[in-house]
Amino acid sequence: MAAADDIALIKRQETELVFDRFDENVAFEIGSLLRRRALDAGLPVVIDIRNFDRPLFYAALPGSAGNNFNWARRKINTVSMFRKSTYRMVLEMARPDSVFPPRYGLDMSEYALAGGGFPVSVKGAGVVGVIAVSGLPDRQDHGLIVAALCEFLGKDAATLALPEA
Repeated sequence: MAAADDIALIKRQETELVFDRFDENVAFEIGSLLRRRALDAGLPVVIDIRNFDRPLFYAALPGSAGNNFNWARRKINTVSMFRKSTYRMVLEMARPDSVFPPRYGLDMSEYALAGGGFPVSVKGAGVVGVIAVSGLPDRQDHGLIVAALCEFLGKDAATLALPEA
């Protein structure tokens, strides 16, 4: 699948994976679902879910590294700034150095051009927060979030998942 096809599918994910409401309880349910999926698969990830004023869920799974927290934080900052999936941005920018172009004026210690940050959108309100996963390659971090959101929201994961790279 070409990058343009992936970008189109990610835009569809962002449009369809929308909550009726999002609060501390929903964040905990999604975070617990992500944690369970990652534990079952033996994935060494950090999961960080926030709205824009505070953290709502955090888990560091066995095998994750101390720096995964930093990557998740930087992905959260990127979604907060651009209001879209960080993996979509990776594909749209197609930068071999994985950093934002200088014209954006973004400090690479604060913003990550790496997959695994996904906007939390609520019907009628727009983007209100972020789900971040760090510890796997970009596409897999992104895919883990999408799979959990599909399960939680009752969406067909087969039609929304990116194909294996």
